[in-house]
Amino acid sequence: MIKDHTILCFASGYDAPPTSKHHVMHLLSEHNTVLWINYHGSRVPSASTSDMIYLCKKFAQVFHGCYNPRKNLYVLTPLIVPLPGKSWAVRLNKVMLTSQIKHALRKIRTGPLHIWSFTPDISYLLDSFKAEKVLYYCVDEHSAFTGYDSEQVLNDEKDLCRRADLVVTTSMALQEAKKSLNPDTILVPHGVDFDHFSKAVSDTLPTPADIAEIPHPRLGFFGLIRDWIDLDLLAEVARRKRGWHIIMLGGSAVDLKPYLTIKNLHFLGPRPYENLPAYCKGFDVGLIPFKINKLTQAVNPIKLREYLAAGLPVVSTPLPEVKLYNHLVQVADTPGAFISAIESCLTEDSTVKQNRSRAMVREKWSVKVAAICDYMEGCRSSGKGRVL
Repeated sequence: MIKDHTILCFASGYDAPPTSKHHVMHLLSEHNTVLWINYHGSRVPSASTSDMIYLCKKFAQVFHGCYNPRKNLYVLTPLIVPLPGKSWAVRLNKVMLTSQIKHALRKIRTGPLHIWSFTPDISYLLDSFKAEKVLYYCVDEHSAFTGYDSEQVLNDEKDLCRRADLVVTTSMALQEAKKSLNPDTILVPHGVDFDHFSKAVSDTLPTPADIAEIPHPRLGFFGLIRDWIDLDLLAEVARRKRGWHIIMLGGSAVDLKPYLTIKNLHFLGPRPYENLPAYCKGFDVGLIPFKINKLTQAVNPIKLREYLAAGLPVVSTPLPEVKLYNHLVQVADTPGAFISAIESCLTEDSTVKQNRSRAMVREKWSVKVAAICDYMEGCRSSGKGRVL
């Protein structure tokens, strides 16, 4: 494990629900100083209400300054012009970001500098910081996100891949796409906060009050509700099986109005991360209802391992990374097949829950981060392209 370094982390949304970047940086901060840069310059904001709220929130964070939410970890939301691809904006951002980051580093830096970026478009900043190592942690096909300039993202990402000492990818599709840009590209599937989610296997967790009155079977989902979620699939399942209840936990950026009249389809909004094991305890099946497209074919959903660690049977659309777990997961691509898969899950032996959860012990985040750090510290020549 890397120790006694300062890690400059470029990633969005420290205040968002925990994802891979949070788990990785929280572990690294146990033995290093981490400066998390809340980077928000990858997409031109739209005139939508959600984007306007987002911008106001970012401005508030900028003026709040650098803060210290946990030991050895600091968060800075910098002032930046969110106009990727505009040469004048890039030049201005380089000056502003360099100044703001160096000011923060002067106060907290404790050792050699590493740069770990979860965003694809920061290579223009690398010359401003004499980092000992640069790592690009690629968790998505960023060019496929709605609202992003695909060509610009790909060009920026190519430059970052070529200049990085190590590229970490989280799916087979991402590894295949990036390995030609850097021979030191490795595949590290997402980990799981096992100790947290395995609490759901215990009989002592109470059912959250907001789902306690919802009848079984409860089919649960937690995560962002965005345009990659197949709400039409879930709506059709709900219409055909009126006695089943589909519970959706998470903030939404899509229009939910067409679905709100379906009485057994429940949108409850976001819930705290610390409460998710209790919700898993109250669910009968965990759902991964992603559409199949360019974006999701490269996705390795963290919630897959979280559901499994919680002992939940899982039904998912046929995402390539999920299909690798077909010994633990039911895969279906139509409403009828989804219903059949759920029916199969509802009749399984209860003893399967413990075995399913135990299978995730070896996929803890600590195992993934330690392997990446080992590779960074000297294993590059012998492990090109391997899976960790």
